[in-house]
Amino acid sequence: MANFIKDKVIVITGAGGGFGRLIAQKAAALGGKIVCADIDETALVETVKSVSSQGGIASYVVASVADLAEMQAVAAHAIKTHGAIDVMINNAGIMPLAFFADHKVAASAWSRCIDVNIKGVVNGISCVYDQMMAQGRGHVVNLSSIYGNFPVVGAGVYGATKTAVNFLSESLRVEAQGKIKVTIIKPTGVPGTGLGTGIINRDAIVGILGQNAASYGGVMEALAEGSNAPELRDPDNPQYAALEPTYIADAVITAINQPWGVSLGDITVRATGDGYIL
Repeated sequence: MANFIKDKVIVITGAGGGFGRLIAQKAAALGGKIVCADIDETALVETVKSVSSQGGIASYVVASVADLAEMQAVAAHAIKTHGAIDVMINNAGIMPLAFFADHKVAASAWSRCIDVNIKGVVNGISCVYDQMMAQGRGHVVNLSSIYGNFPVVGAGVYGATKTAVNFLSESLRVEAQGKIKVTIIKPTGVPGTGLGTGIINRDAIVGILGQNAASYGGVMEALAEGSNAPELRDPDNPQYAALEPTYIADAVITAINQPWGVSLGDITVRATGDGYIL
C-alpha cells in the first residue's frame, strides 16, 4: 500500500498514553512528523522517547485541550517547527460513567468531561482551522465512541459529549468541504486503555451492555482473571471478546494514510465477539 503519511505534520492530543501514544508511534514509523500534546509532561517525554528511539520525529507541548490559548501554543509550535499542520487528531477524552442519581459525587467529573470531550474538540479544531484553510488542505480526526450513537442509562453526560463530537465533526466537514477532511473514530469498549479508571459507578456500564449484561459481564470477569478459553483472546477468532488498543490506533492510521482526495468519514471498531449493543 502507498504511504500517504510520510512527511505529514500530525498533532495528537492525549498523546501521553493509550490510543494517543500508539498513534504517535505508528504514524512516526511511517515517516510522519509528530507533535504530541497532553497535560502530563512525564508521559509526553516517554512518548517522544519511544518514537525517537525508533528513528521517528516527535516533539511535545504540555497543554490542556480545555484551554484554547494552550492549544493555540501547540499549533504554533507545530507550524514553527515543521511549517504546516496536515493532521489534527483530537484524541484526548475521559469517561466518567454514572447515573444521574450519582450527581453529588459525579458533578465535578461531569464538568471536566464536558471541558475535555466537547471544548477540547472545539479548541482542537479552532487552533488548526486557519492554518489548514490557508494550506488548502488538512485532516481532522475526532475520537468519538459508540456511546454517542444512542442514549442509554449510565452514560447521560459522557454519551452527550460524544454525540457532540459527532455533530461538530459533520458540521466541520460540511463547512470546510474540499479543503479539510474529517474522520470520526468510534471505538467500542477497550479495556486496555485505562479509560475505565474514570468511571464513577461501575454499575453504569449496564447501559452499553443492555440484555447482554449478565453474559458479557461474566466474560469480562473471566478475561480479567485470565481463565478464559484462548479463542476469546485471539483477534483472529470471531469470538474475540475485548478489543486491544492497537486496533483503534490502526483505524486512525488507516484513515490518515489516504490520498488527499479520499476521506474515510465514520469508522466503528469493535471486537467481533463483544457484547456491546450500541
